[in-house]
Amino acid sequence: MAAGGGRPPGPDSSLEPYVQTRIFKIIVIGDSNVGKTCLTFRFCGGTFPDKTEATIGVDFREKTVEIEGERIKVQVWDTAGQERFRKSMVEHYYRNVHAVVFVYDVTKMTSFTNLKMWIEECNGHAVPPLVPRVLVGNKCDLKDLIQVPSSMALKFADAHNMLLFETSAKDPKESQNVDAIFMCLACRLKAQRSLLCRDLEGRPGQARRLEPAHDADGKNSCPC
Repeated sequence: MAAGGGRPPGPDSSLEPYVQTRIFKIIVIGDSNVGKTCLTFRFCGGTFPDKTEATIGVDFREKTVEIEGERIKVQVWDTAGQERFRKSMVEHYYRNVHAVVFVYDVTKMTSFTNLKMWIEECNGHAVPPLVPRVLVGNKCDLKDLIQVPSSMALKFADAHNMLLFETSAKDPKESQNVDAIFMCLACRLKAQRSLLCRDLEGRPGQARRLEPAHDADGKNSCPC
């Protein structure tokens, strides 16, 4: 009889490989009331909030997604659009960022023209050029009120090496397009890091308006 008794020997669970879930920090930038918080709610929770208040400081939500068999945690950081609410938090907000989403309201031209200011702020905090950036025109369900035509937004996105998404956080039919924004970035970040591991360089993309892609089972696949 074996000394010490106890259960028979078996696989040592302590020797099983531990795979840490990668975390991608994506920040959302733009004027107040363009729908930044609603976009993060739609992606992370799948719903549109019944009531929202102005974001004070910084908030973030997260969602775990699976890309090519790997579980990845996407952290979406939402910040106030008003300077008085964000001044003391800006430096922390931009720290260790993996991707940037610039949001404007398609029904408000000033929110579009102010994008230059947001890009300057982003560059001023030394966000590396290789950090992926996308442009999002929100509230496209308000078709009769649109002030920013797609052609203008595409030209701007192309000039700043960004992909363009036009969507609505409020319209449930647009939820797949909202998901595509963040899934596109997660796919790109995963691929970018795989390339870095092999000491390869990716090539910058060209601006285009994207629609959500689907695989044979009707599930979202990476639109990039």
